[in-house]
Amino acid sequence: MSVIYKRVALIGLGLIASSMAHGMRRGGLSEHIVGTARSQKTRDIAREIGLCDVVVDSAAKAVQDADLVVLAIPIGAMAAVAREIGPHLKAGATVTDVGSVKRAVIEAVEPHIPDDVHFIPGHPLAGTEHSGPRSGFAELFDNRWCLLVPPADTQPEALAQLKDFWHGLGSNVDTMEADHHDLVLAVTSHAPHLIAYTMVGVADDLSRVTGSEVVNFSAAGFRDFTRIAASDPTMWRDVFLTNKDATLEILGRFTEELFALQRAIRTGDGDHLHKYFTRTRAIRRGIIEAGQDTDEPDFGRSTVKK
Repeated sequence: MSVIYKRVALIGLGLIASSMAHGMRRGGLSEHIVGTARSQKTRDIAREIGLCDVVVDSAAKAVQDADLVVLAIPIGAMAAVAREIGPHLKAGATVTDVGSVKRAVIEAVEPHIPDDVHFIPGHPLAGTEHSGPRSGFAELFDNRWCLLVPPADTQPEALAQLKDFWHGLGSNVDTMEADHHDLVLAVTSHAPHLIAYTMVGVADDLSRVTGSEVVNFSAAGFRDFTRIAASDPTMWRDVFLTNKDATLEILGRFTEELFALQRAIRTGDGDHLHKYFTRTRAIRRGIIEAGQDTDEPDFGRSTVKK
């Protein structure tokens, strides 16, 4: 690959941004990476490990002369940061984000972006339960999807450039309308996370009765729940508060399905259970056939620096 953006500013230095930094270096996608984070501790760690070419103390300073600005921060912080960086953005630059909700991000960020700057929201569908500047690794985005949500008036050249950038990081890229994105992610990510949090919470209550059995005898299904439930609590708080309608719609449908399964178990309706599990098994096969599964149960954790 060749350089896509000469100067890239990473606002926030957690898992996604740090993986982007490693991926940019692997692919030679940028000549200069500047980073910043709200926490002094995070900035110090990023400097210590050489994550970026330079780490600065404010978002306003980070975006100066940047050709691409990546907002890799909690959704609840988007408006304040966008307000801060707006006056300092370079004409012709592109601003994107990596948030899991898109309508709320657009409403928070777009009013603060100058007319001569491209704003193209994005969402890489990749992650682990780890966070912080030490957690990133270049392979995180390989063969994963990045969804871009370009406004109707987006210039084709700016969109093509951002697509090339994500391709360079290893991602498959698709575009999607904001509200549809939020509904799709409510099905594939947000509601499953909430269910995982709930199941682990139930087990935590149970562990106070049964001692260490829940932890010691965890089967694979519960271990997967705990991996999901270990994700960044600030990020997921903001996801549920900003994608409320879509998440509640999916949870309502989930509750209806759960009641039907409860009834089948209570009445001994084995045919209903078998047909239901057969149908859902096909979804798993589809994920494998689409190449969106991995043989590595650690989701890349063996490459994470401790």
